[in-house]
Amino acid sequence: MRILGIDPGLHITGYGLLETEGQEPRVIEAGVIKTSNRDTMAEQLHDISTELDGIINQFKPDAIAIEELYSHYNHPLIAVIMGHARGIIFLKAAEAGIKIFPYASTRIKKALTGNGRAKKSQVQKMIKSTLNLPSVPEPPDAADALAIALCHCRALAHNGKGKV
Repeated sequence: MRILGIDPGLHITGYGLLETEGQEPRVIEAGVIKTSNRDTMAEQLHDISTELDGIINQFKPDAIAIEELYSHYNHPLIAVIMGHARGIIFLKAAEAGIKIFPYASTRIKKALTGNGRAKKSQVQKMIKSTLNLPSVPEPPDAADALAIALCHCRALAHNGKGKV
């Protein structure tokens, strides 16, 4: 099974693809989709859409795991902006017939570290260790996307719906 984890953002969207053949998931691809701050929001969303089409067509994931929408009381506009990028991701998943699985950031952190309030650096170290990577994935958005995909792998294993 191939699981595409996505860390949505308007300027940087992280993605990470895991394959779950056998006992341990392995990294197929990880990276980011970057948009220009100079472009309009419509152009940025179009860029995310086009790049995501390419990733889905190339790697043919069986499932997409995405970070759930959240809002911090000091920065409520971030949730609105993130929602636009998530909308594109949900649309692309629907067009490709791929089921999408949203996870709260606290659940992702807990699945990897045992602590739902873990620091980003702790999550990145667990990604490196769990996936047997030579270094922490860069940029952090790619590491976050791999964490989301790994959270889904663990949910599948826990629910008995997949070998992970």
